[in-house]
This record gives sequence, C-alpha cells and structure tokens, in this order.
Amino acid sequence: MSKKVLVTGGSGFIARNLVEQLSGQYCLSSLNRQEFDLLDSSGVFDYLKNNRFDVIVHTATYDAAPQHSLKDPSQVFINNLKMFFNLTRCSEYFGKMIYFGSGAEFSRINWVPKMKEDYFDRHVPEDQYGFSKYVMAKQTQHLINVCNLRLFAVFGKYEDWRVRVISSICRNAVLDLPITIKRNAFFDFIYIDDLIKIVKWFIDNKPKEKIYNVCTGRVVDFKTIAEKVIKLSGKNLEIIINTDELGSEYSGNNSLLLKELGGFKFSSIDDSIKALYDWYSSNKETILKTVVKE
Repeated sequence: MSKKVLVTGGSGFIARNLVEQLSGQYCLSSLNRQEFDLLDSSGVFDYLKNNRFDVIVHTATYDAAPQHSLKDPSQVFINNLKMFFNLTRCSEYFGKMIYFGSGAEFSRINWVPKMKEDYFDRHVPEDQYGFSKYVMAKQTQHLINVCNLRLFAVFGKYEDWRVRVISSICRNAVLDLPITIKRNAFFDFIYIDDLIKIVKWFIDNKPKEKIYNVCTGRVVDFKTIAEKVIKLSGKNLEIIINTDELGSEYSGNNSLLLKELGGFKFSSIDDSIKALYDWYSSNKETILKTVVKE
C-alpha cells in the first residue's frame, strides 16, 4: 500500500512541483490555506487525527517580505510558529513530518560562505521570518519524528518572478526586457527538480539526523546567470546592476546531506537554467497577461 502523504501550502511554488512530480507514487493530499487552515488549532488536530498520514510535507509559510504581499508583516513570526506547532503537537497521529527551514535561520547579517549545520545558533536572527525558522529548528532538535530540510535558494517553474532572481531574469529575457539586478551576489541555487528527488528520499527513508542543509555546495552570481540566460535567448539585452556593492554570499555546506543520500548528483546550473528559460518561453502568453496587471 502506498504511503499517505499530506502536502501543506498546496498553491505554493514548492507544493505545486511536489504534487506534479509525486502524484501517482503516493496516496497524496495537497491542501491550500482555504481548504486547511493551519492557524486553526482544533481543525488541524481533528483533521490529522481522522486521517492518520504516514508523512506530512509542510511547505506552507507566512512571509510578508515581498513588497506586493498582502500579508501582515507583524504576524510573520507568530503565524509561522502557530502553523508549525499546530502540526507538531499532533505528532502521535502521523508517521513523520518534513518541513523546509531556511538559511535565514543563521541570521542574514551574519552569513558566511559554506555554512555548515553546526553554524546554527551562533547568532539569533533579527528578522521575524528568520527568527521563526530559528525557533522551529531549535524545537526540531527535540522532536522524534520531525526533520528540517534547510533550504538556501531554490528556483524553478511556478515561483514568483517578482522576487526570485533567476525567474525574473528569464521572464525579462523572454519579454525582450533589460535584465535588472538590484545587487550582485553569489548564491547556492538548487533546482526544484533536484529538491523533489531529495524530498522523495526523505519520504521513503529514515534519516539519521534532524536537520540537513539542502544545497548544491556550489555558488554562482546573479550577473553570470543573466549572461547565461541572454546567451540562451540569442538576444542583445542590457544588464543593469543598481549598485557596485556585492551582496553577502548565501551558501551552505552539503556534506551531511550527501553522506546521507549517497551518490546523489545535482543537475548542472546550465541545464537547470535552460529548463526554466524554456518553460518561461513556452508560457510567454501567460506571462504577458500578468504584465498587464503590473
């Protein structure tokens, strides 16, 4: 019998890709916040008690950082924790829970290159989002059946191009627009298809540790990505970088993850960028419709 898997945050970027790629492999339920209000403590308890999932993949998050977000910035910390604890307090009614942490747990102003898992708790994050992820990670260390897959920079189709660098670059190139970068920086980008494969491993297996950095162990800067996309497009587009100041590197050490997975190979950055550019190119009409709303 296939495992019963619940994916929260069903309308989000990661959840949509999870459902698309894992459907048919599990008895999969994907619920958005209209269908499953994670802030409703009693509702969450009743639902999990009645359904008894083998695995919960918790992708839902409350992030008000984007300027266009309608979410209340003052509620980021409390809402993220409410969702997390409403789920984890019901741990006797599910097999295990996988959720996505963030490199923001390390404190953004204290990022250093290739951060290892043991860099955690050297600093306490200043922002609400990072602090909420920090508290979750602290709690995870004491939970038997909860695992934190700490993400750095995931990219792929369905992400919000208004705030995600690679999608923004691809989208502009498809629409023959100049590539605008606020500040160049080196990030450790992981392609969404690779993340889905990793999540599948954690669904199917019992990990040895509680927290893993999920990243490629390599970095690339935004300007180089823009140059790669322009070359793919065959167009002569301008790259505008608003400041000469280089942003902080955002990268992690993935040796613990690779030791656990054994022989996992990440997609090349060139192949991943091409796949995303081709997706934007094939969905040009949809992209154009969103331009009218800007």
